[in-house]
Amino acid sequence: MVLFLLAIVCLAADKPVSDDAIYDKVRIGLASDVDVKGGGLKVDVKDGVVTLAGSVENQLAKDKAGHIAKKVKGVKKVVNNLEVKKHG
Repeated sequence: MVLFLLAIVCLAADKPVSDDAIYDKVRIGLASDVDVKGGGLKVDVKDGVVTLAGSVENQLAKDKAGHIAKKVKGVKKVVNNLEVKKHG
């Protein structure tokens, strides 16, 4: 019985994360970050590959957005197409 339960737990842990779940977690992470302020950024997810688009205030925000997306479980790759706004 113990081995059976252990097998179920192991199988559940290996279950792939859906693109919808990845999308939701990336959006929440971006929107809640004080540097990124990513509520207006475009996020696309296909087969675990996250593509970020839109514009951010500075390079720090761009880099941090990519890092936030990479940390989400199930993300295989991040394509960071964010543009840094030109000031002046």
